[in-house]
Amino acid sequence: MRLIAGVVRPYAWGSRVSLAALRGMPVPSPHPEAELWFGAHPASPSPWLGDAGAQPGDGEDLLAAIEHDACGELGASTVSEFGDRLPYLVKVLAAEEPLSLQAHPTSEQAAQGYARENDLGVPLDAPERNYRDRYHKPELIVALTEFEALAGFRDPQSTIELLRALQTPELDSYLGLLVGSPDSSGLRALFTTWITLPDPTLQTLIPAVLDGAVRYLNSGGTVFARECRTVLELGEMYPADPGVLAAMLLNRISLQPGQALYLGAGNLHAYLYGTGVEIMASSDNVLRGGLTTKHVDVPELLRVLDFTPVAPADLSPTVRNLNAERIYLTLAADFRLSRVELDGTGLVHASSISFDMPGPQILLTTAGAIEVRPIDGSPSATVPAGAGAWIPDSDPDVVVHAAASRAVFYRALVPGLATRPVDESGTDADATDLDAARLVG
Repeated sequence: MRLIAGVVRPYAWGSRVSLAALRGMPVPSPHPEAELWFGAHPASPSPWLGDAGAQPGDGEDLLAAIEHDACGELGASTVSEFGDRLPYLVKVLAAEEPLSLQAHPTSEQAAQGYARENDLGVPLDAPERNYRDRYHKPELIVALTEFEALAGFRDPQSTIELLRALQTPELDSYLGLLVGSPDSSGLRALFTTWITLPDPTLQTLIPAVLDGAVRYLNSGGTVFARECRTVLELGEMYPADPGVLAAMLLNRISLQPGQALYLGAGNLHAYLYGTGVEIMASSDNVLRGGLTTKHVDVPELLRVLDFTPVAPADLSPTVRNLNAERIYLTLAADFRLSRVELDGTGLVHASSISFDMPGPQILLTTAGAIEVRPIDGSPSATVPAGAGAWIPDSDPDVVVHAAASRAVFYRALVPGLATRPVDESGTDADATDLDAARLVG
């Protein structure tokens, strides 16, 4: 077991408060801090932190340790399935402004796209490159604060009602595409039309839509109030971006702390505002669809998008409570994430919990502090908020104690076959199939 630090990614849409406060740093930070990475991604591998640092020969960070001894760090089963790489990446994401509208490919699409761009000689760091690796990128985010997002194409009938509520004549011809085919094919036709509109048309259509949103709100309309406010906010930031129009086709989702959103391949989405713990397959493959100044490859985006309408509830992972552990179950084979809250006083919640499942695991503290004690008597380590503990497969089981009156941490791991959902319908394993998590004290 070793302590790891998160690596700050300073994107412009980030917060000057959230990540700095989490790490106990001065607030506001000098620059926006968007993400705090914990893992072995080559772009920003987690360095060792404090006394629980590198072991002889394994280098200065988690990536170097895995390269030095992949089987010892990851375990034979993980290496057999995913190769000599940690298949997941954990982040704390803090958005003050909307992220780009985007989707991620399936494993097959990623492998094909990666090979195709390699054959074309597109450099890996080229701005127009779509596939920087051959992996898919399912992702799960659990809200730490109120968290706002757009995700998944909503029921077409609801979108028809929204567009009619705007009372914008300029939308009539486009509305007909969906009215005539209120299904995934109609959504594809309307989205494709909007995302390929020429700039002069966008410069007329988007202001007309924004005027319609203002009229709706001023009239006291409530059914689509959140959607109208979102369109106005996006239109102010991106006044001629087709993503403003595309946003009207998606579910508007609000998460409360502890609630989660799971996004599989082909799901068009954009995070709007808030802070959360995110886990994803370790990949850089992003197909953007708008709300950005970065490269947008429309044909490739259309190739990976899933236009099947989805209800917001269907984007929520199944949750299993196993003692103090709240487990978010998804179809992803690359990762599993859970939330654990411990009570240092022992009066409200358990003060400790033990884990029997082997690594590779990352424990990320988001409130208070935890003490991680190996059961073989090896030295323990205290993990403060904003830091993590790396537990390799070769380590013994651990007991985690609250080192504060209230301690909250997130546990990331690679699920075994017995812990995964058993079919594509979303049916998940019973608690008896999950690794043991036992309360202590």
